[in-house]
Amino acid sequence: MKYWIVVVSKDHITRGTAGGFIQANHGKQGPLKRMAVNDWVICYSPKVAYGGNELCQAFTAIGQVADDEIYQHKMADDFIPYRRNIKYFPCKETSILPIIGELSFIPNKKSWGYPFRVGFFEIGEADFKLIYSSTVDWVE
Repeated sequence: MKYWIVVVSKDHITRGTAGGFIQANHGKQGPLKRMAVNDWVICYSPKVAYGGNELCQAFTAIGQVADDEIYQHKMADDFIPYRRNIKYFPCKETSILPIIGELSFIPNKKSWGYPFRVGFFEIGEADFKLIYSSTVDWVE
């Protein structure tokens, strides 16, 4: 099992959670192919709206890869992104700021936003558990 961070604006992940899917890196197929069934996905939203300036800087969704299917969905004539089905769990939006110092995937705490620039990356289990425990509203 692997643990992934997907960087996505809050307005976009709101649509994804409502529809039970994820898109990564502006609809590219490659990141989705790296995921496997039951892998965990955490969404980090740097901004409230795609293309906007209002900061969010929070973890906004968490879920598990639901199946093996990767598919395309036509959103516009010139934009047919790839998607993957995700089983999302209830969670609360949680600021990254209080836990930056504890996250090992952020080596330079002064430039903490740098790892998020790639848009999609794997994290370790300890970092996942830290984020999970601060965002999930339910207990298994």
